Amino acid sequence: MLTVTQDQARRFILLKQGLLGEHRFIGKEGAYRYVRQAGCIQFDPVDACGKNAELTLQSRVKGFRKRMLDDLLYRDRLLVDYSDKELSIWPTEDWPYFSGYRERSMAHGRRFEGIPELEAQAVDYIRRHGPVSSDTLPVDGRIFWHSSMHWSGDWHRESPAARSVLEQLYTDGMLLIHHKSGSRKFYDLAEKYLPPELLNAPNPCADEADFLDWRVKRRIGAVGLLWNRRSDAWLGVEMTAEQRDAAFERLEKAGDVMAMRVEGLRSPLYMLSADRPELAAVMADRTPLKERLEFLAPLDPMLWDRKLIEALWGYRYSWEIYTPADKRKYGYYVLPVLYGDRFIGRIEPKADRQEKTLTVRNLWLEPGVRETRKLSEKIESAARRLARFNECSLGDSPLVRVIYK
Repeated sequence: MLTVTQDQARRFILLKQGLLGEHRFIGKEGAYRYVRQAGCIQFDPVDACGKNAELTLQSRVKGFRKRMLDDLLYRDRLLVDYSDKELSIWPTEDWPYFSGYRERSMAHGRRFEGIPELEAQAVDYIRRHGPVSSDTLPVDGRIFWHSSMHWSGDWHRESPAARSVLEQLYTDGMLLIHHKSGSRKFYDLAEKYLPPELLNAPNPCADEADFLDWRVKRRIGAVGLLWNRRSDAWLGVEMTAEQRDAAFERLEKAGDVMAMRVEGLRSPLYMLSADRPELAAVMADRTPLKERLEFLAPLDPMLWDRKLIEALWGYRYSWEIYTPADKRKYGYYVLPVLYGDRFIGRIEPKADRQEKTLTVRNLWLEPGVRETRKLSEKIESAARRLARFNECSLGDSPLVRVIYK
């Protein structure tokens, strides 16, 4: 089994992610390339200084602007919002792989009285009138219903009928999100935007085990290196530990993934076999790479396995947005700070769109990181980029008031 140092493992992940050295991903085409590489990026509607998917792309795609993601989703239709790693954005070309998921959603919807009739009514209305939201679809009342996107919970929760039927048709694959206005989603028929050869394409996976292998391989490629352990990296992939073990065994036997030992780590890590040339280049090349300073999104693919990040970098990160305020160690919306190949701290930016100002509320540096003029300039430069990204200026911020752990 191949053995690498922790430094080599870290550099490999960062280079694959496009976070070290010169930018690998540039502009709208680069944003699309990165999402294809990752398989999916997570969507979250909270917008403290950019939504999670936007921040994921902003940190690694040179020249990225928010409208580029909207174009890829709602104009070019190269990407689609749908379930994968919870709410996600992924390449439309992967639509056939999720046909089994959509079939299960349809069967799930038929369990609820009134849903089939409401679906027919909604589809007819949308076909005649175009995109609708739950506020504009003329379906009144409430029904007992539960989305198949979230398998746990109360199966008989009372919900507004209009919202329920739209979400059911969306998970069935009959509707796509046409556009969003703030947090409001507008839906339209998928057949208007996806070609018949894609909508009607057979599932490329022969069975559920084949689909599981595809998803496991996809998640390994999204992070760069993963171990065969329970992890948030597998959220949305329904599998037991035994099924995961079997998937890793099949993928390794087929030559799709390969295991490696990392010095200082007990468990082997796995990478896509197709990425071996990139790893070989990391192992052979000791030339210093351009050091960038980037703020990472809370749900960035690189951070999906936080125990792995802690093992490789010695950096512990927790997204405290759902932690009660009095129990937070840092803050509501805090971003990891990556400088070169090290995590050097975390930062809490907040955009005020009415005032057109982005304020850095706090900055924490990791133990052993010295506050130097060069570091302060790098952080301020990254903060100004984030402000411009949010169409703001950088307000009075405590960039020189560093809080040490």
